[in-house]
Amino acid sequence: MEQQAQIRQWLAQLHCDGSNVELKQLLRYQRHTQLFDLTPAQTIQSKLAGSYLAKSKGRGMEFDEVRHYQTGDDVRTIDWRVTARTGKVHTKLFREEKERPVFILTDLNHSMQFGSTLLLKSVQAAHLAALIAWHVKKSGDKLGGLLFHQQQIRELKPAGRSVAVLRYLHQLIELQQQSLHWVQQQMQQPTARLPESKSIDLATALGQLRRLARPGSLLFIISDFQQLDATCLRHLQALRLHNEIRICQISDPLEQQLPAHASGIAKVSDGAHEVTLDLAGGNLKHDYQAQQQAFHQQLHQHWTQLGCRHWQFSASEPLLDQFSGRPHGEFERR
Repeated sequence: MEQQAQIRQWLAQLHCDGSNVELKQLLRYQRHTQLFDLTPAQTIQSKLAGSYLAKSKGRGMEFDEVRHYQTGDDVRTIDWRVTARTGKVHTKLFREEKERPVFILTDLNHSMQFGSTLLLKSVQAAHLAALIAWHVKKSGDKLGGLLFHQQQIRELKPAGRSVAVLRYLHQLIELQQQSLHWVQQQMQQPTARLPESKSIDLATALGQLRRLARPGSLLFIISDFQQLDATCLRHLQALRLHNEIRICQISDPLEQQLPAHASGIAKVSDGAHEVTLDLAGGNLKHDYQAQQQAFHQQLHQHWTQLGCRHWQFSASEPLLDQFSGRPHGEFERR
């Protein structure tokens, strides 16, 4: 009873019923952009001017050093004070400022339409995407990205200011409602399945992101990674060559282990497939937990090999509560 009361209180604070996404929920995150930063962890490779200092030296605004004048240097950058003091012509070097677009790929597929405690994973993914999007706007970067579910994919090219954020949020709301409605229909009419050849998956979305993202971009991938396969890994490896990738995995407690008190026969569905489980089986709970641990360990190994920073967020707690006690300005790796 106490847990149910806490869940009701959380949902009231989030202005949420746990399964639907509304603009009011997502607007509140613009007040919490201090929770992390988007400082690049690798060299900016973009050719466009922007607000980040690159390692390359050129004609930017940030002074870097003085060196001897060389043939071809712009005479307008000559440092006359140093030249007069040393008797040799010196020129100023400046650190170039590069632009770094930020792309958010948000997975709203059928496996994300699941939640056992507080929110559906897709709703938590939308909240996290909103938090990142508002921070991108605050940092002055351009926001773009991809959103998809099993039937549709939306591509948003990079744009700046609040317009870009609101555009992304409206797409989140629309596609979440579409995906949730589709899953509900499938559960009511399990024989009316979508042909596999027409289904959009994570590999499809990552392949499209490869065509959309320019070198030097920051990429956030928000998913439960239930559809991760060899094709996905090839796309991620290709993206990682010229971009910085940050992996955000959304999970649910029931995906870690079955409840200790669970018993009887249960039908379980991910929105696309349904199976019947005998929860009283002696080895079922142990085998299930071992399988899930192996899955998460394999994911961790993939992210480590790719050199991607990665974090895990639960759909069973409010997003902001999961930042409590973490280092200021950064996600805590799990």
